[in-house]
Amino acid sequence: MTTPPPTPSNPPSLLSTRQIPLDLGHRSAMGEDDFLVAPGNQDAVAWLDAWPDWPAPALVLFGPAGCGKSHLAQIWRARARGNLLSIDDLRAEAELPDLLRPMRTAVLDGAQGVAGDPYLERSLFHLYNLAKEMGGHLLLLAENAPINWLIRLPDLRSRLLAAPAVGMAAPDDALLMAVLVKLFADRQIRVGEDVIDWLMTRTERSFANARRVVATLDHAALAAKKPITVRFCRQVLGDGG
Repeated sequence: MTTPPPTPSNPPSLLSTRQIPLDLGHRSAMGEDDFLVAPGNQDAVAWLDAWPDWPAPALVLFGPAGCGKSHLAQIWRARARGNLLSIDDLRAEAELPDLLRPMRTAVLDGAQGVAGDPYLERSLFHLYNLAKEMGGHLLLLAENAPINWLIRLPDLRSRLLAAPAVGMAAPDDALLMAVLVKLFADRQIRVGEDVIDWLMTRTERSFANARRVVATLDHAALAAKKPITVRFCRQVLGDGG
């Protein structure tokens, strides 16, 4: 069970939510995208809202592909003005201090990829310690919780297990249907239930894909000056979505 996040001492953040129809939270995110707050991600949102009052130099955000963790990390990174890192950035150990400059914050995508590589494990260990020394923070993104990473370096493993870790769930069918309806409504598009049902059986179960599909259909419909029907969806997306 995830430890409740600390109560932020700063004013309401960029991640604060508001109620909208369909009982989903909504916020403007990067560009024209929306981040949708739901039971499967609300703990993660609360933890990022609590920054910088985290109890450790790092926070681990984990969940399956398509659950929205990268999108949520982008929102936090914009607020914290941090760097976006991959594990390849950890290969130049002498440059580790630069990875946290100038704002002492960074997002490390695919963090569990360091597991089993002695050099990368040591580099992440040093980066963690640097963040602590500098009073900065790391947001580590992964598909699984740190307890499941096969970390061989004891000191790194102990630090990761001591850091808060919060999971995000992939959207279930009911939520994804509501998300599709909302995304169309945001674009002032009214579609029939048959369109939503058709999309549900032929598209990937993820928030990111739902946004891509709705945007694609919207642009195609505007160009063709046609309503979005099941037949039109087949023409634009194919039977595989």
